[in-house]
Amino acid sequence: MLSLEVCFLVMMLLATLLYFQVTSLKMTRHQKRKIDETHVEGHEELDAASLREHEEFTKVKNIATIELGRYEIETWYFSPFPPEYNDCVKLYFCEFCLNFMKRKEQLQRHMRKCDLKHPPGDEIYRCGTLSMFEVDGKKNKVYGQNLCYLAKLFLDHKTLYYDVDLFLFYVLCECDDRGCHMVGYFSKEKHSEESYNLACILTLPPYQRKGYGKFLIAFSYELSKKENKVGTPERPLSDLGLLSYRGYWTRVLLDILKKHKGNISIKELSDMTAIKAEDILATLQTLELIQYRKGQHVICADPKVLDRHLKAAGRGGLDVDVSKLIWTPYKEQS
Repeated sequence: MLSLEVCFLVMMLLATLLYFQVTSLKMTRHQKRKIDETHVEGHEELDAASLREHEEFTKVKNIATIELGRYEIETWYFSPFPPEYNDCVKLYFCEFCLNFMKRKEQLQRHMRKCDLKHPPGDEIYRCGTLSMFEVDGKKNKVYGQNLCYLAKLFLDHKTLYYDVDLFLFYVLCECDDRGCHMVGYFSKEKHSEESYNLACILTLPPYQRKGYGKFLIAFSYELSKKENKVGTPERPLSDLGLLSYRGYWTRVLLDILKKHKGNISIKELSDMTAIKAEDILATLQTLELIQYRKGQHVICADPKVLDRHLKAAGRGGLDVDVSKLIWTPYKEQS
């Protein structure tokens, strides 16, 4: 009799766990963000030991290095790969489909069978040796999930969303006669109530300090222009992310103010650049190029001050040749 009661209790427990698992899968991304934010904000309620344990778990790298194309890359952060990869120190990625394997021989066998020579999806930009591919997370779910696993190795995010159906991924590649080799990417939600035009951005370590980060940011704004919208990156921004964006906003706004004759408003700057008015205001305030007069913000673009800021801003990086962009805004297919 006792054993039957125990079995019944176990069955009830399993049923309860299954219910919560299924329920959690049905959460919207907005609901999930709210829960994650509550957890982050609630850290002060944890005791010091529990908080340290949580931080240590997510801080320790589980994968030390990866092989991607011709590069062996040392990783930076923890990434939640499936449990069967817990015993791996190194992973081998197919640079085209992003499938990952435990051993070099597995990768070699895979490469003999893999038909891809570029990311799945549509090539929407090609200029010289640079190409950009738009990948729909719903149509290419495995690729999107693998890209998230890969990206998390180099991004210190508290959370990274793996519900890839809701996202479009824009994968930047350097192309040669062997194929199109990923150098970085950014993602954006298909539908954003907050006008976010970028959710996540990464330039892979071997390709950093070549201007690709600012190129990806610039590309996200060119898409916003095509949509006739203003955009802004998803918050919160990391310190490094804010630095990158502030550098981009600064260069774009200074170039316009330098060339423009006469007065110009923040609204006009926003319409020209697709940069959100709040981001323009914050950037101009940092540069001390704006004053508050008679209840409104007035841009004070002294030529000497602009020249000084332009010199400090350095080179602008790689330009997006808009004439090479062939793209129409995403529309949900019925």
